[in-house]
Amino acid sequence: MRLLLAQSACMPQVNSLAKKKTPSRRRPPIPPPEDRIYEHEGKADIPIWKEALFGAELLLLHASPVFYGLGIPHGDHSGVIVIPGFLGTDLYLSHLHSWLGRIGYRSYLSGIGLNAECPNLLIQYRLAATLRKAIAETGRKVHLIGHSLGGIIARSLATQHAGSVASVITLASPIRGTVMHPSIVHAANSVRSQILDQHGHGVLPDCYTPRCTCNFLSSLRCAVPASVHETAIYTRDDGVVDWHYCRTGDPDIDFEVPGTHVGLVFNPSVYAIVAERLAYASSEE
Repeated sequence: MRLLLAQSACMPQVNSLAKKKTPSRRRPPIPPPEDRIYEHEGKADIPIWKEALFGAELLLLHASPVFYGLGIPHGDHSGVIVIPGFLGTDLYLSHLHSWLGRIGYRSYLSGIGLNAECPNLLIQYRLAATLRKAIAETGRKVHLIGHSLGGIIARSLATQHAGSVASVITLASPIRGTVMHPSIVHAANSVRSQILDQHGHGVLPDCYTPRCTCNFLSSLRCAVPASVHETAIYTRDDGVVDWHYCRTGDPDIDFEVPGTHVGLVFNPSVYAIVAERLAYASSEE
């Protein structure tokens, strides 16, 4: 109930907050390697039961003017790729995908299938193809929006293809380390075992861990290029990952909203911020 009240109370203010936090072109100093992306892993003592409240965010979304394109900046027909999180598919991003189309963007589903595969292979054989298609059809740089693990994949893709990406927006993505609820850690270990069994020597021995040396992890250990606009949206009520690891550390591009981890893809406050940040990134091209 506290989440519900906080969400409805904060919805009108988020749009103005996104406008106020327009960052300057000056980038913060690059953090040392030990503080960068994906350098930590562990289990977090967080209440996963809160995730059962994500349905309230979906109800609030349908009642919000933002969902119908009111009171927010509209797009310029540039491409936006949405990327699902761990164990998710494009299907649960259908609300976000269709909304982006309604407000004037050319929205693309990731095409990666079930996100339970080596991220390096997902980028190399599936997501890169979606990126090429979006560029060919729009003739311009593409925006990336990723939820949870999808946001981490989006950041890696943006670093590897900086010349093709205008901005990257992460939603509840633990970009500074895989510190998660124990049940999620267990599920990730199971997926890792399946990847190793399926691909054998086709992947590195440390695949699906922060210790891997593949292109996916190597790019995450680098700063996102200055030409790519960043946005990190997180919630302190996250029941899946430790929210502290979902921030970049730059207050100009970190946005806190009330809600759940799963529910951020249905959260009207998130949609308002996404609309503002996409419009800002497009204006800076």
